[in-house]
Amino acid sequence: MLDFQSSRYRTDSPSPASQDFQGSMKTRIQRGHNGIVILSEGCGNEQEADERFRAFGLEPRLSALRMHIEGMESLNDTMWDVLLSGTGLPQSLLALALSRSGKKVLHIDRNNYYGGAEASFSLEEAEAWVKQVDTESGATQFSCASTCRVVPDPQSPDAPRLGFSRAYSICLAPEIIYTRSNLIPALVSSKVYRQLEFLAVGSWWIYSKEDNTQDEVNNAQTGPVHDKQRGMLRKIPGGREDVFQDKSIGLRSTRSLMKFLRLAADPEAYPTVLPEWGDKPFSEYLTSQYKIDPKLQAPLLALSLSPNLPSQTTVAYAFPRIHRHLTSIGLFGPGFAAVLPKWGGLAEIAQVACRAGAVGGGVYVLNKGIESIDPPAQASSTTEDPEILFSGIQLQGGDVVKARWVVGTPATLQTDNDPQSQSSTIKVHHFTAIVSSPLTALFPPPAEGSPPPAVVVVVLPSGSLNLPPSPGSQPVPEVPATYLMIHSSDTGECPEGQCIIYTSTTISHPSATLLLQSAINALLDSLNESPKPEILWWLSYTQHHAIPSPSALLNPQSDINNLTSFHPESIKQQRSGILHLQDLAPSLALEDDVLRDVRAVWERITADDGDARGGFLQFEDRAGLGGDDGDDL
Repeated sequence: MLDFQSSRYRTDSPSPASQDFQGSMKTRIQRGHNGIVILSEGCGNEQEADERFRAFGLEPRLSALRMHIEGMESLNDTMWDVLLSGTGLPQSLLALALSRSGKKVLHIDRNNYYGGAEASFSLEEAEAWVKQVDTESGATQFSCASTCRVVPDPQSPDAPRLGFSRAYSICLAPEIIYTRSNLIPALVSSKVYRQLEFLAVGSWWIYSKEDNTQDEVNNAQTGPVHDKQRGMLRKIPGGREDVFQDKSIGLRSTRSLMKFLRLAADPEAYPTVLPEWGDKPFSEYLTSQYKIDPKLQAPLLALSLSPNLPSQTTVAYAFPRIHRHLTSIGLFGPGFAAVLPKWGGLAEIAQVACRAGAVGGGVYVLNKGIESIDPPAQASSTTEDPEILFSGIQLQGGDVVKARWVVGTPATLQTDNDPQSQSSTIKVHHFTAIVSSPLTALFPPPAEGSPPPAVVVVVLPSGSLNLPPSPGSQPVPEVPATYLMIHSSDTGECPEGQCIIYTSTTISHPSATLLLQSAINALLDSLNESPKPEILWWLSYTQHHAIPSPSALLNPQSDINNLTSFHPESIKQQRSGILHLQDLAPSLALEDDVLRDVRAVWERITADDGDARGGFLQFEDRAGLGGDDGDDL
């Protein structure tokens, strides 16, 4: 049983790293010839690590993996079993999987921070990242980034203000993790769960207007405009018991909902529904099969986390996700179905996995991306599948290395990846706001005996917001449901008395960002707090997700500029030596495909290891390290 109420790893100033380390540290920090910090085998403890940082003129960050590494002379002409490009969650999980394999792993990132598209930042780091996005060209997943600090009135000493920069940890990937996710058992079996603290995702709320009026976004000059009629929030029933206790639902509707929820929780039901209804709208299925009132369909659609309009959300999409939600409730405690790692969400998992990779002998270098890859040569081998040897991998800074396997995501292996010119991408507009209130009313315990939630979800269903007319004669797109993820200070992402709201949309419109601002303002209006909470700081950006191509198999002559993504079944058949992991899908919850991809690549790399390979992410405690596996740096 994982502990969701523990205060382990608490620090005076919130940080993505852990503080209460157990056992010995297995990483030694060394000074290179040209200012580089190298991670290598050694021993010590966290205090000694901080002293080494100070000796090198570096600021202790409690996590050796958040260092800025400028270069490494000794990389040139080195040979590696695996070259991992990028430190996002997929690559970091692969580094964890390979940490006991005995293979020589070079793990690089062209950024000066860890986490890739799943990184977390302090305020100053986030503002520096915005400048980097705005000035970068080529291989980047992000564009149109901007940020704003609201300057308080100097004549009002009681006006709400931001805390210091390090008091915040702004997540680029605030995805929740369902307790039924295949990732959680993998974190447990690999022993790294001891370095993570999981927090409960509590109540789900749905927004509505009493008079059915709609918010409207005006234009970029005047900003969002709301109706005077204030909206209201209602809790979304989390299961059959909640439906039965909700006196606002009529008896006939209660029976219909109970019947559907009973079927949706049945693991054998979905295959029977899919043949007839899989490609049909979920709303049509609810109306036809269960006579569920359209007003009661919105909460069910909300549980699917669908980014699409109700008419475009199919049974094949919604049904398994609602099943996941229902069957996840109560697995680790009453009343909640999902969790979030403290201190930075998925970024914290990526850093813990990278620390395990360093303990296993991996070398980590930031500011070092792949520039080009020469066609590989056949290395000598006695197996029927001869090893591929890439002898000309050009890195940033001029280093050339050799490797048998090169692994990354489309974004980290492309060198000419201008998202504006690519048609095979999905654009997601993100908006993150720091709010001057903890919004306490949203955070009641979801059930008796449940831990206090650190995250709640508010859903503005389709029709709650409108867009202004499009330029020219283009039709105005309908607005699908908008999801707001509200993180309390318990997440370690902001100081007490404040909260962070994350929201996003895939809608393509010039006013998409204003739409997201309007959604947050609608929420703040509905809570009727006095004084009204203010947005103290915000970040907006567009993320470009590559659409995987399952049929694209690389050959030894593949151009690094034309690399495409794989599905696990294609990875197993590949012979080029360049393996792709998929970028995280543009989803509000982490999908199981991430770990399936990682396993497929791990199986390909370790196929010739025989019995020495062991199980995927199945590790024993390291001897003599007090049961904490020694992966804490």
